[in-house]
Amino acid sequence: MSRAAPPAPVAAIRPARPEEAAPLAALHVEVWRETYRDLAPPEALRRLDEARRLPFWRATLAGGEAGAGALVAEGPQGLLGVSAFAPAGHPAMAGAAEIKHLYVRRAARGGGLGARLLSETLAGLRARGHAAAALAVVEQNAGARAFYAAQGGEEAGRFTDPGPLWRSSNIVVRWRLD
Repeated sequence: MSRAAPPAPVAAIRPARPEEAAPLAALHVEVWRETYRDLAPPEALRRLDEARRLPFWRATLAGGEAGAGALVAEGPQGLLGVSAFAPAGHPAMAGAAEIKHLYVRRAARGGGLGARLLSETLAGLRARGHAAAALAVVEQNAGARAFYAAQGGEEAGRFTDPGPLWRSSNIVVRWRLD
């Protein structure tokens, strides 16, 4: 039985830059398809592509929405992970800052990078004066739910997300920041 190579070391976690929109769209699609290949309908997997995600990343990194931004984890081989945040976009978030996306490439998992990226995101939201942060996770995504619980997140509600790619049952995970 062969062992997987250890995750590549992370050189830095830093704010994402506007010129990284296209690489972040690619990372987003790669990790999303991998994560949801057995959970999302085949049509959703076909419809999510870099062209569909690029406008989100361009807008987030352009700084047009107050309170929105992203952190990236970067190693010698490039971008390994990303965390995007913004004001809450769904009533189920109950006034918390929302973590819109938290993605780590498979090759970089298992060494604490996701925990570090989440921790730095929560610290940044706390420094901006937020009392709470929340995110939505697809109910069937047991691995992510276990990860968030291990990071101190509490499941605090449910809602059905109508799309744009597929109708999914979601769990709201919250962190107190005060």
